[in-house]
Amino acid sequence: MIHIPILRRGVPYTSLDVATVVHHRTRQPFATVSQANSGLIRRDLLPDRQAAGRRVLASLPVARLLDISREAADRFLRATLTVGADRQSPQDYVEQVSATTGMPFALVRRNMDKIAAALEEMPRVLAGLTRGLDLSVLDANGLSGRSTLSFYPRAQALGVVLPNNSPGVHALWTPAIALKIPLVLRPGSAEPWTPFRIAQAFMAAGCPPEAFTYYPSDHAGAGEIVRRCGRSMFFGDVSAVGAFAGDPRIELHGPGYSKVLLGPDRVDAWREHMDLMVRSIADNGGRSCVNASGVWVPSRGREIAEALAERLVVIQPLPADHPDALLAPFLDRRVAEWINEQIETGLREPGAVDVTSGRRHSPRLVEYDGCTYLLPTVVYCDSPTHPLANREFLFPFAAVVELDGANMSRAPEPLGPTLALSALTADPALVDALLQSPLIERLNLGPIPTNQIAWDQPHEGNLFDLLYARRSFQSSALSA
Repeated sequence: MIHIPILRRGVPYTSLDVATVVHHRTRQPFATVSQANSGLIRRDLLPDRQAAGRRVLASLPVARLLDISREAADRFLRATLTVGADRQSPQDYVEQVSATTGMPFALVRRNMDKIAAALEEMPRVLAGLTRGLDLSVLDANGLSGRSTLSFYPRAQALGVVLPNNSPGVHALWTPAIALKIPLVLRPGSAEPWTPFRIAQAFMAAGCPPEAFTYYPSDHAGAGEIVRRCGRSMFFGDVSAVGAFAGDPRIELHGPGYSKVLLGPDRVDAWREHMDLMVRSIADNGGRSCVNASGVWVPSRGREIAEALAERLVVIQPLPADHPDALLAPFLDRRVAEWINEQIETGLREPGAVDVTSGRRHSPRLVEYDGCTYLLPTVVYCDSPTHPLANREFLFPFAAVVELDGANMSRAPEPLGPTLALSALTADPALVDALLQSPLIERLNLGPIPTNQIAWDQPHEGNLFDLLYARRSFQSSALSA
């Protein structure tokens, strides 16, 4: 059985405390993972030890770190890498992620491509994060010789508490290496594979091992990482991220409540945008925060919902290795049952109907090949105040919500917080309202799916701003 060790500044460490990761379908032991307890984490993350790792990474020029990132992209995608005492080919990785998360092979490969693309496009990613800053400033202790720009690191390491839902999210923390900030990674319990493989790819490409610490741990260990690292990223559901709300040291990644909006000037042409809506809802198994959980329209909502239901009900569970598999099972049947009950409870409130139920030949909650699935669901809501109008679940679910056309120019308020909004409109008043809204994190104007990423645009926060601060700076030597 494969064993995944702890990495202590790149050095493998086998703990006496070991967790077993089971196969999602058979529930039989599949891998073991060394666990880092809170005491070990506290000792390793003492300030002087963090500073030592930071000095090693900071000694490399940004240009060299960008070359390493590009080579890491190739190694992550194509190389056979080390996992403890074992070797892991790209196909091994695909099968291992699928085994413990249930994600179909095809979706794992798409997420691999996404991560590799982010590493390959790191110069564009950093240009977006820094707004085009000349990164040589980081090679001169944060001081630009051509101006009075001066930056200093807010932290000696970035702690990252990671999820299980989709490997693609791991692309979000990788720019820290090119920004010369070491990483302290706490993987999800069912998906230890991706962060470990990314770390191995970087080290194989020449990145100093001191840049990577990898601590599989319980919730107490995760909390210790967040407390000990000066800056952190935290992925989780509403209850998990809520505990850290308002803390400027932590970049939170929770539910996205992403949406597609059709303005009054485009709603009659909704058929032209059907592919965009389906892709936004169902790509990646509906498991990403940038998947649309709502389609907001001024009219024709029931008609649009019926058409979406017709397209989505054809998505059915398939074997994990099937090339057309698009759905992932739930690792815990109780979670699927809870979500199903949440939807049914909402449907008992007036003003909403499940338009997919009449098109399916089975209940929403189904068993297939020993696994539990929720089948794609489209709900029509006649009001933005309905309990199901603004919900997000870990499968292809969307509410088609009618918002009175007269109020559409004030759409951002009833939309609520929205990570990604694809707005299909040229109405000047509506466009202006969307541009001015603080509730929308990412705005796509025009036919761009909610899950289409632009590498030169920050996603859900800005990692450079999290890790660096600009100081006021004057020097008589520079002004002479």
